Amino acid sequence: MTSHGIPTPTPAVDNLDLAVRDLISSLEAEPWGQVAPSVYETARLVALSPWLGGHGERIAYLLESQRVDGAWGPPEGYALVPTLSATEALLATIRAIGSGAQRDHGQARLAAAASHGLQALTNWLRGDLLVPDTPAADVIVPSLVAEINQHLDRLEDAPATGIERWRGVRLGLPAGMDNNRLARVRHALAAGAELPGKLLHFLEVLGPAARRAAGIRPTLPGTVGASPAATAAWFGGPATPDDPAWVYLATVADGGPVPCPLPITVFEQAWVVSGLARAGIRPAVRPGVLASLAAAMGPVGTPTGPGLPADADTTSVALYALGKLGQPADPRGLWTYETADGFCTWPGEDGFSVTTNAHVLDAFGQYVHGSNPSPRYVTAIDRLTVLLREHQQLDGQWRDRWHASPYYATACCTQALNDFGRGPTAAESVVKAVDWVLATQRSDGSWGRWGGTVEETAYALQVLLSTRPQAAGVGTAVQRGYAYLRDATGRSADPPLWYGKELYHPRAIVRAAVLAALHLARQHPSLATVEASAIASKPGQAAGKPVIRDA
Repeated sequence: MTSHGIPTPTPAVDNLDLAVRDLISSLEAEPWGQVAPSVYETARLVALSPWLGGHGERIAYLLESQRVDGAWGPPEGYALVPTLSATEALLATIRAIGSGAQRDHGQARLAAAASHGLQALTNWLRGDLLVPDTPAADVIVPSLVAEINQHLDRLEDAPATGIERWRGVRLGLPAGMDNNRLARVRHALAAGAELPGKLLHFLEVLGPAARRAAGIRPTLPGTVGASPAATAAWFGGPATPDDPAWVYLATVADGGPVPCPLPITVFEQAWVVSGLARAGIRPAVRPGVLASLAAAMGPVGTPTGPGLPADADTTSVALYALGKLGQPADPRGLWTYETADGFCTWPGEDGFSVTTNAHVLDAFGQYVHGSNPSPRYVTAIDRLTVLLREHQQLDGQWRDRWHASPYYATACCTQALNDFGRGPTAAESVVKAVDWVLATQRSDGSWGRWGGTVEETAYALQVLLSTRPQAAGVGTAVQRGYAYLRDATGRSADPPLWYGKELYHPRAIVRAAVLAALHLARQHPSLATVEASAIASKPGQAAGKPVIRDA
């Protein structure tokens, strides 16, 4: 039953306070982070570590997650990396079966899945596939293509299940991509050169030379580059149970499929706390979370997780979160990332991120509001205001290299400009962004790049409700978006949209975004009266305390 197009509360949505408390508690209960399984990373463990517990479950996960067209992963070119990884892992498993090992995984089904994956790859790589700018795609793709081609050259070991018809076939590289960077990195490793910290996250692309490579050591809790695959590549094989890398791998892989990145402790805590606080939710953050955020802040900031270098994006959001928690920290470490073009995510970054620069604006803006800063901070805020406006698309949206959806980038930039931007440029950008969000709402009330999603609808509502909640058309859009969000939250898994080796889904961060959007929506005049009355009419329910299923 609905009222004015708004669903009445259901048992699935009746206590927002409890949902927030559960989410905050989970940050300590699962300190490594809450990330959905990764096809790419799971397949790398299938190929690299068949001796690791959960191997059969990982193979089953790959088989069950294959698309009807033979590919794996999200739409468009985002499917290339996971499809290469899964196909290579299945070919490696088939060849192991042919040599007399692991005969219990259904040879015919493995062969059919691998063959279907090869067909999808062949079709793409013969065409004009546009490969997205996901991190290290220019080394991951050549590495996996070369490994698949080696398998296809040696299929004499494969069982006679149909896969042998691919013997001798060669996959090419996408247009504009070559092996040059991969060759340079492998040569540097072989020469004993120290690899940049960011490359440790992708260590598995370096082949056998990665095993126990000199100068590379796991960091607590035993990870190399905050990646199960990179850790497995360095580790190489079974070892004693007290080896930190072994403990990390065994813990992560215990249930079968594995996520990536992991751990993401600071990244997750910062995004969850800052997102809730920005929406006006004052979560009771436990001392351990606050201590974790504060302790992670070094001279040049903080990394996403152990084994990764510090970056301006995580540092900025952590600084903003600490400020919201009443523990402001000096943002001077962010000057490390200042360039002629703005602020880089990390030194030497190939590309420009509008969301990193929006988050730097948040960190500086909050600092300026709570202290007597040097003029350098005010100048930087003015510069960032203009910079974000210059990167806004003509229709009002922003796009970014760390998230596949323009709704995330638009929410980050719009909120930063609305809260801390200076001058008419900021206000003009906010108006254009709100107009774009209003114009792109779907018929079912949702928003989304490929289809309506809970995550993207949450970001769209945040744009509307954090900036111009009284603008014309916002009330109707909020009612429709809120109705969709209440009905869809928890019904099915949202697609992965965050940039990593492939697109991934940070569950706690997305859940925080949804809770923030629901809270903001319930404060809007078009919803507040109806929502409070509907909740109060339910026996045993306290008005204003809605419950949310996990996003």
